[in-house]
Amino acid sequence: MPATFSRRHVIAAGAAGAAMPFLSRGASAQAAWPSRQIRMICSYPAGGQTDLLARAFGEFIARQVGQTVVIENKAGASGSIGAAEVARAAPDGHTILCSISTTYVMNRAMMKNPGYDMDKDLTLVSVIPGAGLLLVASPKLGVKTLAEFVAYARSSGKVNFGTYSAGSAPHMTINELNKQYGLTIEPIHYRGEAPMWTGLAEGTLDVAMGSYTAAQTVLQSNRGVVFGVHSKKVDAIPEIRTLPEQGATSKFFTVSGFSGWALPKTTPQPIVDRLSEICVAANSDPKVKEVLATFVLEPAIGFKDSNALYQRELPVWMEAAQSLGLPPA
Repeated sequence: MPATFSRRHVIAAGAAGAAMPFLSRGASAQAAWPSRQIRMICSYPAGGQTDLLARAFGEFIARQVGQTVVIENKAGASGSIGAAEVARAAPDGHTILCSISTTYVMNRAMMKNPGYDMDKDLTLVSVIPGAGLLLVASPKLGVKTLAEFVAYARSSGKVNFGTYSAGSAPHMTINELNKQYGLTIEPIHYRGEAPMWTGLAEGTLDVAMGSYTAAQTVLQSNRGVVFGVHSKKVDAIPEIRTLPEQGATSKFFTVSGFSGWALPKTTPQPIVDRLSEICVAANSDPKVKEVLATFVLEPAIGFKDSNALYQRELPVWMEAAQSLGLPPA
């Protein structure tokens, strides 16, 4: 699977007519949506997990609805640049946001004015529950477990720990580890996973945390050693224990986060429901299945279940953010 893409990538509608029976006739008859090209704003850089999900699902959506889907990477400010653009878009289903729980949950606590209000401006349509995120150390640290990492961090006094954005799961993990173990780990924020892993490979970082697949760039070149996973075991590396299994006690290490799609808040519910149905149907598409398997991700879930997951995880994420001294948004 290619690791890089152009900033603007057009996904052709393809054999839309043949694909339409995949969905219910009731759904496909809704109010002539879409009536033109669809923009899917991916709020993280090309080449990362969020981008690849946007492209795989975007291609499936295009085939189902018979319209072109254009993927646009609008990265920066922990996903808020892309999210704000979608929040301002016409609520007609022709502009979709593809992002992660950092954008949907954490920015409300991390930023005084991210440019949008999640509860007032956006509606979650479908999400993919998060997978276990890897904690990877530079081989020069000589650590293979959380206990060894804590010992190293205490003896060195300072550790540069990479995150893929401020307010992300790695950022919260750093804070929770600092609190529990009395450490002074320093977060180094990047604009996405790809540049973060490059930082670890080049020696700028001591540790980084992110998805299993994106981490392969350093693991396969022996420039990184996995010493833990955030909250869920990763099937490909079952011997690597979760942080709770290694003694970390924060409630934050019980949440998985998520990736997914949102529309402007006042988008008519029939359009929300149809797009949700399409995203769930995409789970059976070969290309989507390949991307989900590549990133060791669970299938996409529908509108109701997505919002239930959001409501369950929101208080835990908010508590973690407030422990950084951040006021509620």
